[in-house]
Amino acid sequence: MIARIFKPTKNAMQSGMKRSKKWHFEYAPEKARSLDPLMGWTGSSDMKSQIRLTFDTKQEAVAYAERNGIDYVVQEPHTRKKRLKSYADVFAFRPQ
Repeated sequence: MIARIFKPTKNAMQSGMKRSKKWHFEYAPEKARSLDPLMGWTGSSDMKSQIRLTFDTKQEAVAYAERNGIDYVVQEPHTRKKRLKSYADVFAFRPQ
């Protein structure tokens, strides 16, 4: 069983970075998801897919995986490029 350690990106529906500061630890799916023939719901018999742990730092998550003998993959987060904008740029004339 292999685990994934990652820092989630912000949701497209939010403007802030509220829930993207902590590192998450979750297991990769062991079995494929199955489709319920009657209701059409998606289900899985993989119980480890329900486990998601959060850590303050990447080192804590890696230490947890090594302490428990869990194989892991660390996915580094993409850094956002901050573009400084001034209020005057909204009204600036730019010929096209």
